[in-house]
Amino acid sequence: MTGPLIELTDVEKTFVVRRRAGRLRRVRTEVPAVAGISFSVPAGAMVGYIGPNGAGKSTTIKMLTGILVPSGGALRVAGVDPQRRRVELARRIGVVFGQRTQLWWDLPLRDSFELLRHIYRVPADRHRANVNAFVELLDLGALLDTPVRQLSLGQRMRGDLTAALLHDPEIVFLDEPTIGLDIVSKVAVRDFLAEINRERGTTVLLTTHDLADIERLCPRILIIDHGRVIYDGLVDAVKERLGGERTLVVDLEEEAAPLDIAGARVFRVEGRRQWLRFDRDETTAARLVAEVAAQAALVDLAVEEPDIEEVVRRIYVEGM
Repeated sequence: MTGPLIELTDVEKTFVVRRRAGRLRRVRTEVPAVAGISFSVPAGAMVGYIGPNGAGKSTTIKMLTGILVPSGGALRVAGVDPQRRRVELARRIGVVFGQRTQLWWDLPLRDSFELLRHIYRVPADRHRANVNAFVELLDLGALLDTPVRQLSLGQRMRGDLTAALLHDPEIVFLDEPTIGLDIVSKVAVRDFLAEINRERGTTVLLTTHDLADIERLCPRILIIDHGRVIYDGLVDAVKERLGGERTLVVDLEEEAAPLDIAGARVFRVEGRRQWLRFDRDETTAARLVAEVAAQAALVDLAVEEPDIEEVVRRIYVEGM
């Protein structure tokens, strides 16, 4: 199809909540979860969709997959209306909710994959090729005959990712796919998603609280707060604009009082190690290193780039 693969125009979602008011009376209250969101995602893109709890991320994903009906606005996914053609759309998308599984709890992984082949009507040869490829990429070979209930969280998540992609979806919606995973499992999931996007051109919309996922996977980031998009652009651009401060970490030969360096400020000292923050537009790391070396014997050093979590915090506090 031509045009964006995902497109939202002034999409709203309001939930009705009834609260008790007295012994017999209830008051009807409308709670906005999404308040006029507009954005589009082209085919083959990998976009991060982030925000605090209650910002409207999961509600957006549920509307895009046809689970919820918008209260206002318009949206299209893969050229169709998700609410009116939900069954058709289900064959063209994959969905992973980090807190839920689409695998059968008492069946081995292999049997869950086979059932999904019949549900999605995937040709046997194509299914076999996909299972073999994903099992190798996610190191699932030794787990195929293990019941899902016996898998660890990281193993189950790798199984869920495979299940979501077996029918070759054009788009994958991932809602907190690395929640609760250990470092090794997170790296495996990130590497797999990058490979699928690169080799198969699968479009990915990723919601997460782990900003490291965004930094490693998504060139573009959408930041949502109180049901509205407050930033839509490149990760590198927002870091450049709001993350101009870099950090010089120095290990001195001996403990010393905080260094007095023009153009930098020491904001942390631990034993012989000191952290100096400086503005990249006003000075350079090379000049600071030379001044540090002139004041104290230097053993080691490192320059740290701005952390995206701090950048996002500044967007929430200061706006763009």
